[in-house]
Amino acid sequence: MTSLYTHKEKNIAKTWLLFMVFLGVVMGFGWVMAQVYGDSTILYFAVLFSIVMSVTSYWFSDKIVLATTRARPVSMENAPELYRIVENLAITAGLPMPRVYLVPEKQPNAFATGRNPKHAVVAVTEGLLERLDRSELEGVLAHELSHIGNRDMLVGTVAVVLVGFISILADMFMRSLWFRGDDRRNVHPAILLIGIALAILAPIAGTLMQLAISRKREFLADASGALLTRYPEGLASALQKISADPTPMRRADNTTAHLWLADPFKGKAKTSWLHKIFLTHPPIEERVAALRGLEV
Repeated sequence: MTSLYTHKEKNIAKTWLLFMVFLGVVMGFGWVMAQVYGDSTILYFAVLFSIVMSVTSYWFSDKIVLATTRARPVSMENAPELYRIVENLAITAGLPMPRVYLVPEKQPNAFATGRNPKHAVVAVTEGLLERLDRSELEGVLAHELSHIGNRDMLVGTVAVVLVGFISILADMFMRSLWFRGDDRRNVHPAILLIGIALAILAPIAGTLMQLAISRKREFLADASGALLTRYPEGLASALQKISADPTPMRRADNTTAHLWLADPFKGKAKTSWLHKIFLTHPPIEERVAALRGLEV
């Protein structure tokens, strides 16, 4: 099954690109803040901060995502059917057995995370187990294992942390300008303009994430998952059930939305510009049509 996972080199390159963009943006913030406050040590701190956060996002991003979703680990003892399906599919795909987690949400959905196949995680919601039959569940889990094989989850999980911290830095900068009050008159207008431009990079970083984690990865994982199970109709039927289910996700988050199998914001208003930036899922109808057009 290793031939299915030909996209992994590109995704590893995209991860390094995200790291480099993050380093550049944070250093840019540090330079601007050093100019505003007249303290060069701020720039040194920004460089150190960007390096620490890059390392943290690589090694601990999966733990951050699991904590955000309140996922809890399961084993053969407390979820035997789920565990066996994941184990059988991992063996068939030639992948190490990932850790399996259950998310306390009634919306049927799933995601994969982790920095590499040896440290991978597959998580499903309680609603997914309640609403899907075995063949549909196999289709969903094969899709998530394909993300692991393609190294998709590394790009997506790292982006959660890096984009989140860029947003925090942007907010800190804008607030610092507000509280400085009259002191802003002592700052060169060009510096202020640069600072404001950098603050706008938070939504631009979201767009970068959308480009790095393109809709093509979902189609690729759908196709790889269907080839893994040799039954495309299982995933196609699961996607239709998930799409038709109106249950909202209680802890849906813009920064983690792209990790899920399907858009977690269904059942909620979709007029938010921030949500539109992070809308990386192709229409379910297109995915189902593509699956039903496959020959396996």
